[in-house]
Amino acid sequence: MQPAQPTEIRNIVITGHAGCGKTILTESLALTMGLITRAGNIEEGSTLSDYTSDEIARKHSLNSSLVNGKWNGCKINIIDTPGLLDFHGDVKASMRVADTVLIAVNASNGVEVGTDAIWDYTKEYYKPTAFVITKLDADRTAFSDTIGELQEHFGHLVTPIQFPAEEGPGHHILIDVLLMKQLEFSPDSPGNMSVSAIPDLYLKRAESLHQQLVEAVAETDEELMERFFEEGTLTEDELRTGIKTALVSRTFFPVFCTSPLHLIGTERLLNAVVNLFPSPIERGPEHSLCRSDDSEQLLEPDPKGATVAFIFKTMSEPRVGEISYLRVYSGHLESGHELQDVQTGQTEKPGQIFTMVGEKRQPVESLLAGDIGMVVKLKDAHTNDTLSDKGTNCRISPIVFPEPVLATAIVPVAQGDEEKISSGLHHLHEEDPSFSIGHSVEFNQTILKTQGETHLEIILSRLHEKFNVQVETAPLRVPYRETIRVSASAQGRHKKQSGGRGQYGDVWLRLDPLARNSGFEFSSEVVGGVVPTRYLPAIEKGLREAIVSGPLSGYPVVDLKAAVYDGSHHPVDSSEVAFKIAAGLAFRAAIEKAKPMVLEPVVSVEVHAPDQYTGEIVGDISSRRGKIIGMAADVRMQIIKAQMPEAAMHDFHHSLTRLTQSRARYSYNFSHYEEAPMEVVQQLIADKEG
Repeated sequence: MQPAQPTEIRNIVITGHAGCGKTILTESLALTMGLITRAGNIEEGSTLSDYTSDEIARKHSLNSSLVNGKWNGCKINIIDTPGLLDFHGDVKASMRVADTVLIAVNASNGVEVGTDAIWDYTKEYYKPTAFVITKLDADRTAFSDTIGELQEHFGHLVTPIQFPAEEGPGHHILIDVLLMKQLEFSPDSPGNMSVSAIPDLYLKRAESLHQQLVEAVAETDEELMERFFEEGTLTEDELRTGIKTALVSRTFFPVFCTSPLHLIGTERLLNAVVNLFPSPIERGPEHSLCRSDDSEQLLEPDPKGATVAFIFKTMSEPRVGEISYLRVYSGHLESGHELQDVQTGQTEKPGQIFTMVGEKRQPVESLLAGDIGMVVKLKDAHTNDTLSDKGTNCRISPIVFPEPVLATAIVPVAQGDEEKISSGLHHLHEEDPSFSIGHSVEFNQTILKTQGETHLEIILSRLHEKFNVQVETAPLRVPYRETIRVSASAQGRHKKQSGGRGQYGDVWLRLDPLARNSGFEFSSEVVGGVVPTRYLPAIEKGLREAIVSGPLSGYPVVDLKAAVYDGSHHPVDSSEVAFKIAAGLAFRAAIEKAKPMVLEPVVSVEVHAPDQYTGEIVGDISSRRGKIIGMAADVRMQIIKAQMPEAAMHDFHHSLTRLTQSRARYSYNFSHYEEAPMEVVQQLIADKEG
C-alpha cells in the first residue's frame, strides 16, 4: 500500500462533553468508510475506540484512540477523545496533532462545561474548528436553541451548514444550505444518502440560512466580498474554497448535523471532511523551536524534507512494551530509520510502524509528512519528545497539560511495596502526564494530584492491574505552622555533674516576631566573651532543632528571630553539646511567654461555573470559612475568586462536582498563612495529646 501524500490526508479530532456521542460518531464514520461491517455498541463494550477493560466497564472513553480509513481518495485519521473533564489531558494531546477539531454537541443538552473547555483549547492551539450537533433523533431535541447557544458562547461566526427537516424519533432528513439540497438517509444503512431538491416547506428557511452562510464566508476574504457585491451570491466552489480558508484562519466555524446511532448525516460529514477541512499542506507549516537558541522555525509538511516527528501519546502493552503515537511533521518515517531525540540527544531506531483502527494495528512501510501513526521499541523517548534526523535541531513545542487539582495521599497495602509503587506510577505517568506524583518530606506522604476522583480511581486501578500492587488513600496532612505574637526573653541553663568532666551551658535568649514568610533568623548580641564565639554554631543548631516542633500543635515554628544576648560558660565543663541543649531550653521557656499561635495555610481558588450554580458555590465556600474575593462574568459562566483554608479543600472537589453536576472547573494555589481559629487550634492540641 502506497503511503498517503500530505495533500490526501485529513487529520481530525472528535471532542465534546461526556455523553455527546463522540464514540458512536466515530463508529458511524468507520462503518460508512467500510472499516467495519456492523456498528459496535457501548453497552456491549464492542466499539472500535473504547476497547480497554476500564472503558468497557465504565462505559465511557478514558483514552484517546486512533481510527483511520479512506474516503473519496483521502486518508482520514480520526482521533476519538474522552469527554469526562478528568481526562482532558488526552484531549489536549490529541488536539495538538490534529489539523481540524470537531466539537460534538448533544442536541438535547446544548453547550456544556466540556464544550467551553474544549473551545478554550482550540484557541490555545489556534486550530480550525467545526461543530457537529448529534442525537437529533432523540426526544426533547432543540436544534435552534443549540445553534443559539453556540453563537452566544462562541460568536456570530458560528454558522449552520445544515438543519434537520424534523427533529426527534424518526428524524432522517437534512436540509443542506451549502449544497442547497435535501439529503435523505436510510437509517442504519451506510451509503444510501439520496439528494433532491428542497421542498417548498423548508425552502424559505434554507434560502435565509444560505444567504447568512454566503455573507459569513464573504466577510472572511476581500476577493470573495467583491465577488459577492458584484454577483449577490457565491458559487458552491467559491463557498467551499472560502470555508476552507476561513477555517484555517479561525474566522468561520461551520455546524453540521448527525444522528450517528442511525448513520443520519454521516456520509455528508465525511464529504465535508474531504472537501472543506484542510489537509496538512493547507493547514500550513508547523511552528517549531530551534533547540540551540529557542528561535522559531517553520516546518513545511514536505515528505522530501528532514524528518521531524512528535510523540503525543505513550502507552504500554503486555508482550509489546511501550508504544508511541506520533505525527510526522516533515520528511518521512520508516522502520529502522535512525533518528535523534532532540530533547535528550539519544539515538532512536523505531521498530515496526503501524496505523491504527482502534486496537488493531495495521503495519505500513512508512509514514509521510502530515500523517499520524504508531511505532514500537523506542529506547527512551516519551510523550512530548521530538524525533528528528541528526543535525536537525527543531523541536515541536510541547503539549501543555491541564493542571491537576485533586491531591490525595496514598499508602501501600503491603509493607515493602514502596519501590513497586514508585516504579508503577512512573510508568503510568509516561502514559498520562496529566497527573503528578509528589512526596511530602515533612509528613513522609506520597501525594498524587489528579484531574478528579474518576481519574484517581483509574490510576489506582491501573496500578493494580498492570503492576500487581495495591494502595489505599489516606487523609492529606495539612502543613500548619506556629509563630509568636510578642517578644519574650528567657534563660536556658544546662548544668550536669556526674564525676569527672561535667556539662555546662548558659544562654539568655530573646525571641522577636517577624513578618509572614520571613522564616527563622538567628543572631548574636553577646559582648565581652561571656559566651565564646565557638559555641554560637551549637546554639543556632539547638534552636533550629527546637523550632521543628512548636509548643501548641507540634508543627514547626516560623517567622521569628532568635537573638542570644547573654550567658555564661565554664572553662572546663562547657561544650558544644551543653550549649546546644541550653539553647533548646531557653527557646522552650521564651516561646511560652511570647504568646504562641497556630497558623493555617490559605489557598486562592478560582471557580468557573454556569450562572445558575453561583449561589450554591458561594454558600459552600462560605461554609468552609472561605472568603469571596471577587466575581466576574464570562459569557454564561461565572468566575468566582475566593480564599479558603487548605484544610477545607479535602472534599471541595467532590462537593463542587455534586453541586454543579460536573459542570464546574476550578484551580487553586497556595496564597499565605494566617492565624487559625480557636476551634482548629483546640483540635490540633487534642490530636497532639492523643
